Amino acid sequence: MRTRLRKWSLLLGAAAVLALPLTSWAQLTQFDLEKTLNAESHVGNVTGRAKDAAASYRRYCVGCHGTLGDGEGENAVWMDAPMYQKPRNFQLGVFKCRSTPTGTLPTDQDLYDAITRGFDRSNMPQWNTLSKQERADLVAWVKHFSPRWAGEKPGTPITVPPEPEVTAERIKAGRDVFARVQCWKCHGVQGMANGPSASTLTDDLGRPIAPFNFTDGSRPKCGDTDQDIYRIFMTGLDGTPMPSFADNIKPEEAWDLVFYLRTFMAQKSKEKGLAKQLALKPVDPNAPAGQQ
Repeated sequence: MRTRLRKWSLLLGAAAVLALPLTSWAQLTQFDLEKTLNAESHVGNVTGRAKDAAASYRRYCVGCHGTLGDGEGENAVWMDAPMYQKPRNFQLGVFKCRSTPTGTLPTDQDLYDAITRGFDRSNMPQWNTLSKQERADLVAWVKHFSPRWAGEKPGTPITVPPEPEVTAERIKAGRDVFARVQCWKCHGVQGMANGPSASTLTDDLGRPIAPFNFTDGSRPKCGDTDQDIYRIFMTGLDGTPMPSFADNIKPEEAWDLVFYLRTFMAQKSKEKGLAKQLALKPVDPNAPAGQQ
């Protein structure tokens, strides 16, 4: 009898431990959210205030992100395909596009840029038609949905070193990085989002998610400058299978990878011209390490 009770005690203890994460992410109610309406944002010399964004959020955002900011607006049910992701659940405080290290909160400027830029291959449009004040207020409104901002500060933005000159040697080196860190497993050897793992990918909530297709002409979600693409490698896209490579590749290697990925893209570029001159072939997943 004593042995049986001990087993039950261990099982109940394990169940309690497993339940802790679920408890910590319990959905907030309207009553909870009313306590955080004093949230503010600071974007340049503009101060945003959550209480001033209620009308803008109701007009432009609630249909997708929902009244409670949980990503369950009335339009969300129609966004099921991996290509068009579900609206972000702001209550979790987890964001793809950041200038800050993986696992940390984004800066107010990061959120402002996301609202302004929108996201290609999604139902999130550019909101650059709104005034700077309206966008800053919406940043504060987004922040009021998650308790993370009550106890955490945004991470310190990573440093993006000066961009080096594009050369054929750097593009070839970028192909080696692409092979070594196995970008091809998701993105495919030609960047067409058809790697062997592509169809199995899910986000942190278990929902299907597609890797980025570098060849279809769409804009990278977190910005299309070389600096933006560099930043993605070094911060990762939190909430997705795309990790940070800050501990795996050196800054100069990250630049090489940026240049190599440019050879996949539909837009004309110096990188594409150099790759053509080199008659550069895709990586061979079966080649021994360092022998691409």
